[in-house]
Amino acid sequence: MRIIVLSRLWRLPSLAALLAMVLLLLGLVTSVAHAQVRIKDITDIQGIRNNQLVGYGLVVGLNGTGDSLNNSIFTKQSLIGMLERLGVNTQDQAASLQTKDVAAVMVTANLPAFTHSGEQIDVTVSALGDAKNLTGGTLLVTPLLGADGQVYAVAQGSLVTGAIAAQGANASFTQGVPTVGRITNGAIVERSVNFNLAGETAPKLELRNPDFNTAARIARVINHQLGGGVATVDDPRTITLALPKGAVVTDLTAIEELRVRPSTPATVVVDESTGTIVMGADVRISTVAIAQGDLTVRVTNTPEVSQPNAFGAGKTVATAKTSISVSKGKGKRMDILKGSVSLRELVAGLNSLGVAPHDMIGILQAIKADGALQAKLVVE
Repeated sequence: MRIIVLSRLWRLPSLAALLAMVLLLLGLVTSVAHAQVRIKDITDIQGIRNNQLVGYGLVVGLNGTGDSLNNSIFTKQSLIGMLERLGVNTQDQAASLQTKDVAAVMVTANLPAFTHSGEQIDVTVSALGDAKNLTGGTLLVTPLLGADGQVYAVAQGSLVTGAIAAQGANASFTQGVPTVGRITNGAIVERSVNFNLAGETAPKLELRNPDFNTAARIARVINHQLGGGVATVDDPRTITLALPKGAVVTDLTAIEELRVRPSTPATVVVDESTGTIVMGADVRISTVAIAQGDLTVRVTNTPEVSQPNAFGAGKTVATAKTSISVSKGKGKRMDILKGSVSLRELVAGLNSLGVAPHDMIGILQAIKADGALQAKLVVE
């Protein structure tokens, strides 16, 4: 009887132990969930992309802030051509056209994949001549061409720059860029780009950040879910999928929701202009000693006036007295950063030197030159 009781007591954990096990499992699940991402967030389907469109047009209705027709000959020629197409004869008055309410512009847009005829897309309008401000202008009908020279959309509408510009006799104020505007839903699609995804038998996934390990993990997860031989890794960027015809869309929908843990290279990115430093989680350094000094050289010019005597000959001359001082910062020391440390320890070690971000960039570059930084250093 005692043996049975002891057996039951051994099988039933205490409340504290049970709580600890639950917290441990929750921690493991949370860490795994945070480490994994959806396949759709790190890959694209080959062939599904945007297409760039461009066109040349005229913006009218500007309050004297358009192109100068004498300086922008193309604007004048475009205005005359447009008026003649509308039945207005400008041959006799072409030389006397002096309006500044018209501006020549370039119109650009992105045609998304699977956009059909009749849908609307946004366009961006940019001044081409010497126009000062496009605010309040109206873009006239402008065909938008693709790389093949075909018209895929037609743009027209009132544009918004979101800029503020004011000018007086002796001062001016400008906020934003008044020579670039945007028209929401400003173009109507006239032709769509044909891409039959449902008819594809071997669609390809393209990794946005090519990596052998990540590609292999994606193929492993897909084959585990849909069966062996479905996914094949072609190279660090491309994965070919062998899907049955008629079920491509359904299978791709399921594949995009699968989760993998991407493998990211150890990289340190620094921006010297802003002092920004970004480090990956796998950045490591070998043991290295660092000393960061502070040497200041100050040059001071003090103006002085050399004036001759009252009865002496000569002129009053202004001279400059120059003094140079050199000072060294105190309190700096040489610290040792131990190798094979985590990102948190690496940042803490660099912060212990008490240096600014711009100085830290120089330290990282020196560590990389020494060969102690086991990561790729990207300087922008």
